[in-house]
Amino acid sequence: MLLSMTGYGRANGSFGEKTLTAEVRALNAKVTDVKLRLPGDYKEKEIELRKIVADHAERGKIDVLLEVQNADGAANVSLNEALFRGYHRELSRLTAELNIPSGEMLTALLRIPNVVTSPSGEMDEDEWLAMCEVINRAMDHLKVFRRQEGKVLEADLRLRLTNIMLLLTEVTPYEQERFTRMRDRIRNNMEEGIGKENLDPNRFEQEILFYLEKMDMSEEKQRLEQHCKYFLEQLDGKQESLGRTLNFISQEIGREINTLGAKAYDADIQRIVVQMKDELEKIKEQLANVL
Repeated sequence: MLLSMTGYGRANGSFGEKTLTAEVRALNAKVTDVKLRLPGDYKEKEIELRKIVADHAERGKIDVLLEVQNADGAANVSLNEALFRGYHRELSRLTAELNIPSGEMLTALLRIPNVVTSPSGEMDEDEWLAMCEVINRAMDHLKVFRRQEGKVLEADLRLRLTNIMLLLTEVTPYEQERFTRMRDRIRNNMEEGIGKENLDPNRFEQEILFYLEKMDMSEEKQRLEQHCKYFLEQLDGKQESLGRTLNFISQEIGREINTLGAKAYDADIQRIVVQMKDELEKIKEQLANVL
């Protein structure tokens, strides 16, 4: 079963009179990129928290928000008064000196980094254990969300692979026709060039064999079918993190389709190849979001 790389999870808990909240958002990315927003006294747990998130989320751009609220619902934050006064003094002086309207100075001051902070006291280990339990539940919710999205992705991938395999069967009826056309074209060219009475049957057959070898698609068709079946076998397995594996298989599928196009020498086969490429591009778009 596939897992989507995008997802969302949220969980709440309590510790004493405090309300603990963990919120996790995940987007697709080639590597694990964890961004944290934490209360001040949780900073010392950043490395441990990153490991927890990386172990659960595996891969993707992960945004984690932890909040601690008091019993009255207020966030556990404080105002750095010295920093606030310093910025206010300097900004007031500049606005008066340059005759600039003060406008929403208060709002601007509160947005300055470190003006509004969380109190940085010693971390309570029991509170951290309670927060870890909340974080784990949020990560579980994220995985449920990813699994639901993964079902949709898997259904679409199966459809696209089935379409490619069906298109592959449509190539066969056109193969013999192009051989016949190629034989007739070569014969006519040789007869026009050297005359029908001077045509060497042995030379003619050598030319035909040369072009038949260049046009033979049997190996490419066989390998393409095998790659498609292997792709579907991976989807049928129990492993959930398949994004990289399926990407590698899709690259091999693309190589065989491109070779079929190069050997086509036929408008109808080229049309089928274009349809295969269209299905493969849709597969690649979906795989960009597979964990």
